[in-house]
Amino acid sequence: MVRISDAGLRLERRRDGQLWATRGEEERAVRVRRLFPWSEGARHVSLRDTDNDEFALVGPDEPLDAASTAALEEALVAAGFVLEVTAVTEIDEEIEIRVWKVETRQGPRVFQTHLDDWPRETPGGGLLIRDVAGDLYFVPRPSALDARSREWLWAFVD
Repeated sequence: MVRISDAGLRLERRRDGQLWATRGEEERAVRVRRLFPWSEGARHVSLRDTDNDEFALVGPDEPLDAASTAALEEALVAAGFVLEVTAVTEIDEEIEIRVWKVETRQGPRVFQTHLDDWPRETPGGGLLIRDVAGDLYFVPRPSALDARSREWLWAFVD
């Protein structure tokens, strides 16, 4: 991992629609990955290349120029869409996958997870679920869900 202040990172959105990171003579197409804590999702960001290797880490102490900051904020909006689950209506297991039917603040959703992928507990007590497409579903307070949702959910939480 290279910290930005050591290498003068610059970010830009190019014609191909991708976010590109340049550090010295090295440049790569990157995608952003928010890091915990979820309550401050843009505070620490990992920039990952196409091999999912970390190219740089953006943190609160690593200043970016105005154009790079704007490019990063745009990428965070595009990549950082996390759906907040308000109810679980059904979870069904099929061959190799689990199909979730949920209500979110953004409306009803159906998504799939691999059978060996389980919801992860977050430091604040919430649950995070990553579907097969890489989208994130967040249950901020599982205990606040209705009884039926909790039944569905707790069957899949260690």
